[in-house]
Amino acid sequence: MRELVRRYLERAGHPVRTTGSGAEAVDLLSGGGVEVVVLDLGLPDIDGLNVLAAARDGRDVPVVVLTARSDVEDRIDGLRRGADDYVTKPFSPTELVLRIEAVLHRARGGAAGAAGAVTFGGGRMALDEVRHEARLDGRLLPLTPTEWGLLTALAATPGRVYSRYELINQVRGYEFPGYERTVDSHVKNLRRKLGPDAGRIVETVLGVGYRLGWSRDR
Repeated sequence: MRELVRRYLERAGHPVRTTGSGAEAVDLLSGGGVEVVVLDLGLPDIDGLNVLAAARDGRDVPVVVLTARSDVEDRIDGLRRGADDYVTKPFSPTELVLRIEAVLHRARGGAAGAAGAVTFGGGRMALDEVRHEARLDGRLLPLTPTEWGLLTALAATPGRVYSRYELINQVRGYEFPGYERTVDSHVKNLRRKLGPDAGRIVETVLGVGYRLGWSRDR
């Protein structure tokens, strides 16, 4: 299966490094240069979730989880731990490649947007779609693709309340039963990175969803 995925990705023009060991995967991550991880949770040596944690810890490498664990709770657990997408076996290799490319697209900033950064809160927060950068008080925020997607979705219309369902579909383009519950976890992680002003930047509207509390600067 690993070789099948490798061949499909290479045919689509992506250089690939493979390993059947979780420990070796962690070593590959520590060496840098990894743009996205396709991770099978059923590893022979360590729990695949440990590799997921290593990809996120200090690196924020996007992760597409590939697994036979199809239970909704397992999928939610993986997404809460930072997975950017979740594909269950059996799967279509072509669909997997498209999902990986969608994650890469988000991680690289998507299509080029307007030149320069858009600022909010009197210049305190800046979002640069072209560079795929978010800064707060000049500090670069190390956002995952999902966190970036949530922040830019909210920033598209400051003050507008977005339901969890709307945010899922704007960030992912799809959803599955139970996934709405993971939005709160991603927002929690986003707020942690935003720091002391997080509650005023990403506001909770009880019973509805979230909105960007800071106005866009003119």
